[in-house]
Amino acid sequence: MYSTKKSIISLAVCFVISLSTFGQKISIKDNLTNEAIANVAVYTSSKTKNQISNKNGVVDLSEFTAEDILIFSHISYENFKIKKNKIDNVIYLTNKSDELSEITLSVSKTSVKRNRVAEKIAVITKKDIELLAPQTSADLLAATPGIRVQKSQGGGGSPVIRGFEANRVLLVMDNVRMNNAIYRSGHLQNAITVNPFALERTEVVFGPSSVIYGSDALGGVVHFYSKTPKFNNEKIINGNSSSRFSSANNEITQNFGAEISLKKWASFTSFSISDFGDLRMGKNRQHGYDNWGLVTTYSDNDENSYNNNPIINQKPHVQKNTGYQQLDLLQKLNVKTSESSNLIFNFQFSESSNIPRFDKLTELKGETLKFAEWFYGPQKRLLFSPQYQFEPNFKWLNSGQITLAYQNVKESRVKRKYNSFERTYQKENVDVFSINTDFKVRLTKNRDLYYGLEFTHNDVNSIAYGKILNVQSNNIIGFSGSTVVQSRYPDGGSTYTTSAAYANYRQDINTKMTLNTGGRFTYTKLKANFIDQTYISLPVSKIELDNSSFTANLGLTYKPSDLTRFNAVISSGFRSPNIDDIGKVREKNGLLTVPNINLKPEFAYNGEIGFTQQLKNKQNIIELNGFYTLLNNYISRTNYIVENDTTTFNENTVIYDGEETPTIANTNGKTAYIIGGSLDLRFNPLKNFYTLSNITFTKGETNDTNVNLPSILPFFGSVDLEYRNKKFISGFNWTYSSKKDASDFSPGGEDNLTQTPLIDPDDSVEGDEFYIGLPSWQTFNASASYQFNNSFRLQLAIDNILDTHYKEFASGISAPGRNFRASVDIIF
Repeated sequence: MYSTKKSIISLAVCFVISLSTFGQKISIKDNLTNEAIANVAVYTSSKTKNQISNKNGVVDLSEFTAEDILIFSHISYENFKIKKNKIDNVIYLTNKSDELSEITLSVSKTSVKRNRVAEKIAVITKKDIELLAPQTSADLLAATPGIRVQKSQGGGGSPVIRGFEANRVLLVMDNVRMNNAIYRSGHLQNAITVNPFALERTEVVFGPSSVIYGSDALGGVVHFYSKTPKFNNEKIINGNSSSRFSSANNEITQNFGAEISLKKWASFTSFSISDFGDLRMGKNRQHGYDNWGLVTTYSDNDENSYNNNPIINQKPHVQKNTGYQQLDLLQKLNVKTSESSNLIFNFQFSESSNIPRFDKLTELKGETLKFAEWFYGPQKRLLFSPQYQFEPNFKWLNSGQITLAYQNVKESRVKRKYNSFERTYQKENVDVFSINTDFKVRLTKNRDLYYGLEFTHNDVNSIAYGKILNVQSNNIIGFSGSTVVQSRYPDGGSTYTTSAAYANYRQDINTKMTLNTGGRFTYTKLKANFIDQTYISLPVSKIELDNSSFTANLGLTYKPSDLTRFNAVISSGFRSPNIDDIGKVREKNGLLTVPNINLKPEFAYNGEIGFTQQLKNKQNIIELNGFYTLLNNYISRTNYIVENDTTTFNENTVIYDGEETPTIANTNGKTAYIIGGSLDLRFNPLKNFYTLSNITFTKGETNDTNVNLPSILPFFGSVDLEYRNKKFISGFNWTYSSKKDASDFSPGGEDNLTQTPLIDPDDSVEGDEFYIGLPSWQTFNASASYQFNNSFRLQLAIDNILDTHYKEFASGISAPGRNFRASVDIIF
């Protein structure tokens, strides 16, 4: 794919705007960011004449007289009045910065004012994404208050929300759930398949959201919204080019975008290519562990070369085998089918190169590296989704959307140990078919009903095989034979199907109080067929499991004034075991995960309260949230006895991959709890100066066994200082995390205690070493952005200014050291 990179880029066309400026057209822009503002209403005080700005912020004032007093109005900006004959070419509006009036889309899958929503929500706008300029969407989430991201390799990024991670956090793209039947309970990298350049906004809903979204939404929902082209009465063609460089991993990314807006159809295209090199860690070891994380030796083996000896790393601060490449493509077509309906065709494709599994390639067996090869094959995600949006204004259906989707996900794992000629391959192909119907009806002025149906079907194909390498002079020239390899999932195929119906009701009880309540019924069916049982013998080879659940929520917001809000939520969530939970076979850190066909769904019961206070100018905000989540039938990894028709392995071990290996499995516990809270502060102490701060705390344990739950982050937070004017934005960031002692790690291995510093208290006794847990860390970062004109913007940044060495919680890879970033955005 990447051999044709130059030819692909050469075919990319940059469009040129041909927007006429004749007549009495003016532009309306944000006074801080200089960006165009669409949908601004312009009218006289009598409202006898009015106009609306188009998607480029342009409005025609020809119908107004020179003496008319014009009012410029937008929901997110302060009203602005001016006589027409005093207007120049541009009108600048001031953002209200009124968080309680902000619009959210994810909670009800339609636009709702935030002051009517009880859940805690984080909204990352297009403007925020452009200023952050993240390498991946995982990095975008890592910059969101209340979220941290775990990484096992360069192409990684698993968001952790309120003590939940991986298949307990639901990822959604344009109303289509990304979580599929093989989303695992450990750590995921699927978020990197979402291109941040193509995003209009991202919303994070904290806490169980199963009423609207169904299974998996225990910790929260991350809903990505890609850019949708808008209609325009005039023919408008926009193009943009974005280029970015990062020094810590020598990243080079190029993005091209183009949008065509016509009266009855519109198109948006986004195309990105990224090349990430090996990542350099920080050299400033304030934690005091001189050798922690250093890469002293590495494997230079690949698909075509063979070397039976590790290579000495001359630059141990450079994490060899962390580089990879990625291509992302998005095409959206918006067609107006009537005055009250439109049809959106959404095509997305993401493909990576091979991604080395860094933490496995640094794993030791004795005194030397264990694996000569361990990489994920090209990760591919394809989505095709037509969505029909309509507003029939029937009695029981004011508006709605029907979303069909087909997704195809391909993953593979390739590995080979040192002193072995056997290379093993495990490949997964998942086809997902889904349909979502979401409807809204306005019962009265203050009462809304939302309801819908959902159906998804996952078809999983998992194969595995081994090849014996044929080597000549350190070159792999082919294969000399084959071997039997255990597939990761049932080799006879498996399916996972869900059907659900939900209803959600929202009512303004009075001008100060809003009630939110709803319920959802979900039915799931899992089928799996195990054929080859060379390594693992099961009591039955064919599995059929049926589960059903009813979940509900009750939320209340109370606004004693325009500046103050109290909110409270009681909600339930559930997660039905998927193919990964029940049917996976995997070895990690000397432990073999085996299938458990008796696994049951886990449930979460959540209660939270919140308080938001805005000061008079609505730009100074204090937000406090606390929550308690009770887990029932929680799923965790524990020791497991494998049984078949003739044998019980009472020692909990089997012979796997030539070695005697202890077995573990996902099993149901009784109850557990997670408690936590967050404090968010936003202040505007001086004109054009802004301060944002967040602190987040979580703690979680099982009630039945009194052990720590996995994915419980240490206390962490951040402080941002920003200066903004019409063209220039600069910022300073401080991010910090407290330590997490080894005694606070989960016993199941999900928290990767073995990736923390290893010390020998006697500095002499072999075998007396132990892991201490994760040291605390802090980083200082700075950035600046300058908008030269409407067509050119330059951004510069320095991350980790002090070049501090640290690891994010549960991560197998050290975080970037001092990193210089530069990005250039050109709009045509």
